[in-house]
Amino acid sequence: MKITSSTNPRIKELVKLREAKARRERGLTIVDGIREVSRAVEAGAAVKELYVCPELYEGQGQGNVAEVITKVSSRKIPVYDISSEIFQKVAFGERAEGVLAVCQPKLSTLGDIKKKKDCLLMIVEAVEKPGNLGAILRTCDAAGVDALLVSGHSTDIFNPNVIRASLGTVFTVPVVQADPKDIVTFLKKNQVKIFATTPDTSKIYTKSDLRGSVAIIVGSEKEGLSGFWLDHADVKISIPMKGKADSLNAAVTAAVVAYEAVRQRT
Repeated sequence: MKITSSTNPRIKELVKLREAKARRERGLTIVDGIREVSRAVEAGAAVKELYVCPELYEGQGQGNVAEVITKVSSRKIPVYDISSEIFQKVAFGERAEGVLAVCQPKLSTLGDIKKKKDCLLMIVEAVEKPGNLGAILRTCDAAGVDALLVSGHSTDIFNPNVIRASLGTVFTVPVVQADPKDIVTFLKKNQVKIFATTPDTSKIYTKSDLRGSVAIIVGSEKEGLSGFWLDHADVKISIPMKGKADSLNAAVTAAVVAYEAVRQRT
């Protein structure tokens, strides 16, 4: 099916989904990019519509696009062909690849986390910048982290910019958003040791035993971790800072400590 007018009702709805309020009200989000849409489809995400622009995706992994279109069409999901002008109106960022899907995102719950021996969990608190959250998701995917737990409900996990920054790994890593008290109860019940990253401790992360069932928690660069998480942590760990800066980017902190845990387990 082809859409040629930017005043088409479907295009108007797509534009509305650029706003967080509309995404919350409709329970939908936009997935923009060939890899991102591919991973959403492969993960079995609830794709509602697919929009493609041949003018843009030709020469950018066209075979992958054809595969995505085939998979989506086989699920009886409508596919719409739109012009580059319309696509630029609804796409996010400058990397317009000509493939965009409307999805109904689904978060995991604490009960969905598989209770396995030596699990590795990542917790984020007050990490709201899409680039940081997306980068943390990519680290979780690459390092084999079993789940990402988001403390509190202020973070817009399925912001299209988070999806883009994560390269679609938001669909490959189980993500749970829950009240911090519920997360702590879950961790204690399952004997998961909580490691809080903070500059206010002399214990270096490489000197800590990150084997076994472990949850690593990182906070924002501006505020760090709240008193709640510092109080409930089993161990406080730090990354050495040799320069003038007094904190690291949250995504960098998450990657450094996660891969130390991976190193110790290999």
